[in-house]
Amino acid sequence: MGIFTRFRDIVSSNLSSMLDKAEDPEKMIKMMIREMEDTLVELKSSCAGVIAERKKLERKLDEIKSGISLWSDRANLAVEKGRDDLAREALMEKRRFAELAESISEEISDHGGLIDQYQGDIRELEIKLNSAKEKKRMLVQRHKRANGKKRAQQDIRRMDSVETMARFEGLERRIDHMEAEADMVNFGKQPTLDEEFENLATDDDIENELEKLKAAKQNANKH
Repeated sequence: MGIFTRFRDIVSSNLSSMLDKAEDPEKMIKMMIREMEDTLVELKSSCAGVIAERKKLERKLDEIKSGISLWSDRANLAVEKGRDDLAREALMEKRRFAELAESISEEISDHGGLIDQYQGDIRELEIKLNSAKEKKRMLVQRHKRANGKKRAQQDIRRMDSVETMARFEGLERRIDHMEAEADMVNFGKQPTLDEEFENLATDDDIENELEKLKAAKQNANKH
């Protein structure tokens, strides 16, 4: 496939439509980007070759124009010296150089048109390439989000599984058991002498407060 045919196929393609139909859009966009980059390199290389050829032709044209000037001067010199025969020969050489200059000028013009075409194609392909790279970036982001969502859903399903719930219930039973053991540490333990006196003091405080409440109630009933 020629470079221009491949280029036309690329720029005329509908990226979005192609990606929508692809089984693996991310893989496909990578292949398309690689194809675009290869084509872009070829276009730039070909354009550089034409530019170099045009410069060569321009240098040759300058040499030919110098030849035209030389033979024009010689024709004038021959006329001044009365050598019409040499003047005719000089004018014939001048015309040959002029025709050659015209031909090369046309070739230079053709090269200019080809360079303009190459540069336009390069700009068009670079736009297409940038668009493809942006689509690739979006596809990668979507892929990451999809994977993240998938992992989250898998984690949720694991959390909801019978095995996971059983482990939680087992852990809860272990904690209940540990708490019960802690409660049983002091169960049935006889209070110390200090603790008994403290309890007596506490009982007296409560009894005093109770008597105050009763007295207050009786006073309220009298009134």
